Amino acid sequence: QVQLVESGGGLVQAGGSLRLSCVASGSSASVNAMAWFRQGPGKQRELVARLTGAGDTHYADYVAGRFTISRGSSERAVNLDMISLKPEDTAAFYCNANLQFSGGSIVAWGQGTQVTVSS
Repeated sequence: QVQLVESGGGLVQAGGSLRLSCVASGSSASVNAMAWFRQGPGKQRELVARLTGAGDTHYADYVAGRFTISRGSSERAVNLDMISLKPEDTAAFYCNANLQFSGGSIVAWGQGTQVTVSS
């Protein structure tokens, strides 16, 4: 069973920075893509950034230039470096992985890590 474990959330002042990390375990499947989503209070979950297995990246417009997604220590690990954080970035951040098995693909989610940005 695939498990995604996130770490690195916390409380930071506006203008500060944080690194989120995510590791996928329990699977030998290849990675189609890994991504970070976030869900702010009273809001829908939205894509923050995606990194494909080929190394292509995609960012939501509102984080361009402030957030950077990168591969971690393995193909099944991903980091999100966030700088110039704003109070409106306060949200639960979720790691997402699209994994390819011989019989098809699955999407897995982490439990989420809270990021709180104080003004």
